[in-house]
Amino acid sequence: MIAQYKNFWLGVTGALALASLWAVFPLEKKLNLGLDLQGGMHLVLEVDGSKVPPGTTVADAVDRAIEIIRNRVDALGVSEPVIQKQGESWIVVQFPGLKDPQKAIDLIGQTALLEFKLVSEKSLEEYLDKDGAPDPKKLPADLEVITGKDPNDRYLIEKPQLLTGAALADASPGTGGDTGMEVVVNFKMTPKGGREFGELTGRHIGRRMAIILDCKVYSAPVIKTRIGGGSGQITGRFTWDEAATLALVLRAGALPAPAKIINQEVVGPSLGRDSIERGKRSALVGTLLVLLFMAVYYRMSGLIADAALLLNFLFLLALMALNKATLTLPGIAGIALTMGMSVDGNVLIFERIREELRAGKTARAAVDAG
Repeated sequence: MIAQYKNFWLGVTGALALASLWAVFPLEKKLNLGLDLQGGMHLVLEVDGSKVPPGTTVADAVDRAIEIIRNRVDALGVSEPVIQKQGESWIVVQFPGLKDPQKAIDLIGQTALLEFKLVSEKSLEEYLDKDGAPDPKKLPADLEVITGKDPNDRYLIEKPQLLTGAALADASPGTGGDTGMEVVVNFKMTPKGGREFGELTGRHIGRRMAIILDCKVYSAPVIKTRIGGGSGQITGRFTWDEAATLALVLRAGALPAPAKIINQEVVGPSLGRDSIERGKRSALVGTLLVLLFMAVYYRMSGLIADAALLLNFLFLLALMALNKATLTLPGIAGIALTMGMSVDGNVLIFERIREELRAGKTARAAVDAG
């Protein structure tokens, strides 16, 4: 009877061990892995405090920038990104498993300040010096020279803003332009923005309106008629990916102040794979040694403790997978520590039971006391 009882618990322990191994290996198919395990990109951005809007503190600007960056990153579909404040003006962004680092840099680095301004009817040449550069002495205070997406294109722009990207409700890539097949960014205003857009286009029929993004003129179409409905297009010789990225940042909103990337690191998948293999080996060896010690030293009670330990391990991994938690190298160390603490509790109980047995108590009384 005792032999059958032992065989039963050995079978249960073996089944639980197999179930635990199935739950954890391969890690990348069961759990979200952190940057240190599967590779990706690590960025540090600094918000330019000198260009924070009046009435806004640097801390508020950083908090707002984090919110906007998170909206942009969510659209990339990156699993469990890390976006957090560091110091007073720094933002740390981590992209585990990112496949296109350059797209992330372009997405995060854009201020995405969209402005609608009028192109001056005056000649640009009269405000240039002999080298063809804008002459600050000749340039009136209400005019500025802004380059286009192509640096060779320059526009004489009236400084007052007609409208900003804050009036946008939606933006998406599409086709249109003069040929109807050009890649463009379609935008739609909010109801209030649509009314203002209709009024300003109605007042300036025949004038050129510059569509400016981050101090670059993307297009400057002639207003031929009043544009109602608050819809329009941004052209600029885009590729489809560029148009999609631009539409995404416009939907997410403009950063409250420019944020420049001051540090970037790409963690290669080879480093992540090496970390995973080392973590697997260390966790497996440690767990097997603990299980073996408990089974040899405490025998039947040790086997029961081993079964409880494996169940604890299985439940922990199941809860992590259920809650879509991210597993990192410190997380693996934490799991190993949890296993050790679980065994520590069993050791204290078993030693107390042994003391009671040595004192002459029956097995049932010793277990109750332990």
